[in-house]
Amino acid sequence: MEKFISCDWGTSSFRLRLADAETQTVLAEVNSLEGIAAIYALWKNDNNTERVSFYLSILSGHIKTLATQYGQSLTGLTVVLSGMASSSIGMLELPYKEMPFNKNGSDFLIHTIAPSLHFSNRLLIVSGVRSATDVMRGEETMLAGCNTDVQAEEVLFIFPGTHSKHVTVKNGIVQNFKTYMTGEIFDLLANKSILSASVQKNSFLLTNEMAFKKGVMEGCNSNLLSTLFQVRTNQLFDQLDTMSNYYFLSGLLIGAELKDIPEKKYAGIQLVSSKIFLPLYSMALETMGLTVRQCHDADAALIKGQSLIFKQYKNADKK
Repeated sequence: MEKFISCDWGTSSFRLRLADAETQTVLAEVNSLEGIAAIYALWKNDNNTERVSFYLSILSGHIKTLATQYGQSLTGLTVVLSGMASSSIGMLELPYKEMPFNKNGSDFLIHTIAPSLHFSNRLLIVSGVRSATDVMRGEETMLAGCNTDVQAEEVLFIFPGTHSKHVTVKNGIVQNFKTYMTGEIFDLLANKSILSASVQKNSFLLTNEMAFKKGVMEGCNSNLLSTLFQVRTNQLFDQLDTMSNYYFLSGLLIGAELKDIPEKKYAGIQLVSSKIFLPLYSMALETMGLTVRQCHDADAALIKGQSLIFKQYKNADKK
């Protein structure tokens, strides 16, 4: 069994997993709230440690925890790092890979840090990608890990999240992508706006389905700035309780995000999502008359994409 260490270092979270490179099976896992933003703030207050060394010390501590969990030393294993570590607040800022680029990750920009006395693992840092007006870091690695049954035709991949991404791929080449700040706007409205008193966070139940679908249709057919105030009047006029209203608001924003998808342009729509967002986006697309051709688990896609990068650089080392 050949193993590598998968690292997903986001803005507000950190995930480290020991994975089988062939099967992508997760053998051990460590999660932390030590995201890039928090580590950057700590480093800015540290006047003595060089930047890369500071981040490596954090990473090294988590690798030791992972090794303890697994019960074996992980010295010498390659770490494939995706996410915000290559950003302006990350371990080191790397240039973006420019459009177009291969979906399979074969032409991603990868920065290698060799093992040293203080950090015994080889590190492969995946840079982000950019278009003329947009950027992303992390989703490109997930995209590489998505096995798809469509190659020649134009396919739309949707990555729900704080900053949702819509990525178009044709003939295995990424043609374009757009960012939608759906999750962040939802959080602001639900927690810090006048609408916060009209919604209550809760688990999605069948009783919320009608409110969510209504929100989706309002979001894709109306002016969002006007329809948002319906969240307030829904509660004032006792049309929806605060728990159903929470999903009406969610539907409004997801509908507004998805409204520009042309019905017949794409050969298929593919969702790359966590289990939290998958049922909501699937239901929203179905409500709008759009068909989801394939669904991909975001975590599995990330590890699959990182395993491809690991194998590519392992083989390069043998040449």
